[in-house]
Amino acid sequence: MAEDQWLTYRERETSDDDFDRDLHTEHQILNMGPSHPATHGTVKFLIELDGESIVDLDIQVGYLHRGFEKECESGSWYQCIPYTDRLNYNSAILANLGFCLGVEKLLGLETPERCQWQRVMGSELSRLADHLTRCGAACLELAAMTPFLYGIQARELTWDLTEALCGARVTTNYIRIGGVKHDMPAGFPEQCRDHIARIRELLKDFDAVITANRIFIDRMRGTGVLDKERLIAFGVTGPLLRAAGVPLDVRKDEPYLTYAELDFDVPVGEVGDNYDRYLVCVEEMHQSLRIIEQCLERLEKLGPGPVNVLDPRVRWPAKGRVFNHMEELIQQFKAVTEGPMVPAGEAYSVVESANGELGFYLVSDGSAVPVKVRCRPPSLLNLQPMPEMLKGCLLADIIPTFDFVNMIGGECDR
Repeated sequence: MAEDQWLTYRERETSDDDFDRDLHTEHQILNMGPSHPATHGTVKFLIELDGESIVDLDIQVGYLHRGFEKECESGSWYQCIPYTDRLNYNSAILANLGFCLGVEKLLGLETPERCQWQRVMGSELSRLADHLTRCGAACLELAAMTPFLYGIQARELTWDLTEALCGARVTTNYIRIGGVKHDMPAGFPEQCRDHIARIRELLKDFDAVITANRIFIDRMRGTGVLDKERLIAFGVTGPLLRAAGVPLDVRKDEPYLTYAELDFDVPVGEVGDNYDRYLVCVEEMHQSLRIIEQCLERLEKLGPGPVNVLDPRVRWPAKGRVFNHMEELIQQFKAVTEGPMVPAGEAYSVVESANGELGFYLVSDGSAVPVKVRCRPPSLLNLQPMPEMLKGCLLADIIPTFDFVNMIGGECDR
């Protein structure tokens, strides 16, 4: 081969086009989940990567099939309540409450004052357990084991209180149409105050280990950012929206039960990144503890009283009365076999769950079985803008962002 031909050949082999071709710079498509520890088993991420940078992200839900809404439409109104437990296993009482408030709206019921205070207290215990799980799991998935253990220990104390209140730790089935399962036990206030003191100590330890930790801050600050205008456009609510500076909270803006009588603050962030979301959730836990203490004080001042409406057509009679009075036994039999007849109409109820606005749209035709049950799940709506949060970020940023979106598969189930 002549020298000029060889030089031409070498020049051709080192051209810019060949250099780019030989580096194999095409984007990589990565399937993450649904069988992946970080996706919590019910969601799949289809990720387009340029190196470790996220070019595009497609989120696919639907790997958990339980048919919550259609199951509710195949049983009586009371039979729906255990299904609501499974919407968010971390805060079942909040879902119980949202559904029962909707049925009570159709019935035109107002529950006794003592019942309302107990419902608020149970709701805040649920919110506390949910936030402890979210923050603890986020630390664990960022390889911080110690704060995870602090969070889970505090959650166990919270679940101890829930168990003492209603007999169950996770799927509580606590709220009833027209009331609650039963009154709180005699020694509950003392136990609750002791546990609250210990939970505050654990939150202090949690804060000391993680909040100013350089590695934690670097992984959280400036990641998953989305401004409040886009969040509102997507219908995002809860801690994600409040972390972006919007103080929207149903407990304040549209008070239900006794929230209008309570003294608590709504924490907000500034940037709307994962670090702001973390700070908002931590402060919301402290506010929940304040609310629980106020509920205990008011319940003690109220003294003994009914925690259920006295209408036997709506509220199942207590077991003690069923076992000792024939009339109550007959009513229990009819309520279980036929169910309460809810007047024809439609109603929408909403509560502030740990993830945002949890709503129930209910339609009745006057029978014992709902015609339509539709849930507005905050998990599904909060998940929608996640691709916008992560485009241009690194692959590793998916983990903290998904943790603080806090998607629960049961709520997304359709």
